[in-house]
Amino acid sequence: MTPAEDARLLLRLVERHLGSLRGSLDSESFADEDWGFLAQQTLEKLLKAVLVLNAQEPPRTHSLQTLIQDLEVCGETIALVPELLALDDFAVLARYDADPTPLPADRARLLDLLDALHQELRRRVG
Repeated sequence: MTPAEDARLLLRLVERHLGSLRGSLDSESFADEDWGFLAQQTLEKLLKAVLVLNAQEPPRTHSLQTLIQDLEVCGETIALVPELLALDDFAVLARYDADPTPLPADRARLLDLLDALHQELRRRVG
């Protein structure tokens, strides 16, 4: 497979995650921790798709910071707003903490930011 084909496969997973995020915007019926985990997974896959487009094997990590550093090595600069970077805690920490973990921004705002990144990447992949 070409890098673009591999990236398209990751984007199909992103589309599934985005649909789940849209369907769970109601915070009374879907916990912030679970929503944040799904949002973090969406962003993680978007970053890994950019790595794949650069013919790089994505590392087995959930760390958004690590993925951003790997992208910089490839010459890709991905400037993420602080609200998206703050999703890093939802990969592991928030899932295993019994105390509530508030989302770094309103769900609709986070979803809009993720959607925008997704659309940008879809344009690149074709």
